[in-house]
Amino acid sequence: MKPLFRLIFLILAVLLISSCSRLLGYGVLLWSVEDPAVPSGTVLPVYIRSNIDRVWVVGIPKEFRASGKSTDKIEIPLSKLELSGSKKKAQERAEAFSPYALLYAETLQDGLPIREHPDNGARRVYRLKLGEIIKVLTPVEGVEAVGASGDPLPGEWYRVLTEDGIIGYCFSYRLKLFDHTGGSLAAIRLDQQDPEDPNLDRLLERAWSAEAYGTMVNTGKIDLDELSYHWCFDPGQDTGIAVIKTKDLELSFEYVKIRSTGTQSWRFEGTPLQMNLRSDTTLAVQFTENNGVLRTLLFVALPSSVDDIILQETARREELFRTIYEYGPVYSSNNYGTLIFSEDGRFSWSGNYLLVPQVISASALGSGVLDMRLHVSDVLSSRYDGAFTMRFDGIGGIRTTTDFIYAIDPQGLRMEYVPETSLDGVTVVRRASSPVVVYFFKNDIQDDRSSLFPQDFQGEDSDSEYSFEFLN
Repeated sequence: MKPLFRLIFLILAVLLISSCSRLLGYGVLLWSVEDPAVPSGTVLPVYIRSNIDRVWVVGIPKEFRASGKSTDKIEIPLSKLELSGSKKKAQERAEAFSPYALLYAETLQDGLPIREHPDNGARRVYRLKLGEIIKVLTPVEGVEAVGASGDPLPGEWYRVLTEDGIIGYCFSYRLKLFDHTGGSLAAIRLDQQDPEDPNLDRLLERAWSAEAYGTMVNTGKIDLDELSYHWCFDPGQDTGIAVIKTKDLELSFEYVKIRSTGTQSWRFEGTPLQMNLRSDTTLAVQFTENNGVLRTLLFVALPSSVDDIILQETARREELFRTIYEYGPVYSSNNYGTLIFSEDGRFSWSGNYLLVPQVISASALGSGVLDMRLHVSDVLSSRYDGAFTMRFDGIGGIRTTTDFIYAIDPQGLRMEYVPETSLDGVTVVRRASSPVVVYFFKNDIQDDRSSLFPQDFQGEDSDSEYSFEFLN
């Protein structure tokens, strides 16, 4: 039996030796090797791929072998080499990679994100530590990054590789680029950094909007003029500059690290800025003003992005206008003329002189734009379909505005003047004490109904739904 075992052993040994010497192909080193010192961009022969150990077994070119050492193969992580196939293909890949083969970067900001795509709004796939080293693979075209002032930031997007194998995209504004020819990289090890903070990670992944935006969403009373400013708090994880934008102020704070100061509380090192997560959707941001007073502002995480809310509100307004337009578009009144709506959102109103100047400005011309920006309160919503602002073209290009609540019935369009005192922001909260009501018939039934309503009317509050005083 001993000769048989010896034969089996010899066969296995031969197979093992031959498998280690058989080439899988050639690859390009993406991350330099320290011992021996082999620079990134080097073409290496590849012998084994181990998916269990997550390594390649590669050959060491003679020019990089340490003197006195007989070994000619080493293991390197799978993520640090790109297998090309033939030696020719590997050399072509190395040539294309050569402008960036030695280019590395050190992060100047703790928490700087690596993104799934070259866009500050893309999903974060990795959060860099302060001083961490990454490998630059290639520059790429991406979405323009802007700073606190709204101006473009200097720098560009790079496709990068982390030491532990994560590939993604990082903007260079907070990176220190340098060339490295091989050997030891002075990277700060992760075990020397602060522990991971999942609460901070979740906070940084969310968009924080002005508290007033949350109130708008909760009540359904959206003011597009307010939303268009995108008032918010931006922790600045891509730029190292935290930004506060509200109706009353705009501030920026440049920092290098966000450090935990307790349960769900953090401080932006080097600045008077701190933040506290009061709930899953409410963030308190505090800073010391020049007079030494501590000021607190609240920001909220909305259920959808501001841009999506703007789209939804725009669609709501378009639908309301479409109802008015399609039900008309021509409406007529014996006393208040003819009101015509056009498909592009404009109107023309002739014969409205009885409402000038108490309701309509004397400088208003007979045309303008219908703006469905207003809402009606819950109390009024059962009696009115909505509210709008009529933006009249004016003499000298100066527009004037008049607000109305309205209701559509089978005969036509009822409009009621809304004085400024009846508005709370963009919401009509009450009727005027002496409401001015103007009724327009649909043009196709005007002739049939004019005998029943020979004049338009001014309504007055009463216990019944309406009482009318005919105008002379």
